[in-house]
Amino acid sequence: AGPQVWDDMTVEVALSVMVAARTGHLVVCDEDGRCTALVTRGRLTDVRNGSAYTDRVRLRDVAADDGPFASPTATVAEAEEAMRDRQLGALPVVDAHGNALGVLARSCLSGRSS
Repeated sequence: AGPQVWDDMTVEVALSVMVAARTGHLVVCDEDGRCTALVTRGRLTDVRNGSAYTDRVRLRDVAADDGPFASPTATVAEAEEAMRDRQLGALPVVDAHGNALGVLARSCLSGRSS
């Protein structure tokens, strides 16, 4: 499912994880291991550069909870629509229990059909 981190991780540590993993996004999980959000390097960089930032800001404070997420049965068209509507470059795929199964990247879907 790609790099997964806990929602109590600080923004600074999350950015370091992204650099080490050479990725532009992280799947954020709660204390029960359920996927709650996807954060991007751009979002975290904006938070870090903001006037209200402190080194105590956690992912749960800045990540938008509850999706959008794709189900394993979603079509390519549905996933593309969700990403387009929210202007996302990636979309987590989660099962009925909230477990992350993977991440769909918009760049990988271009030109595919349902």
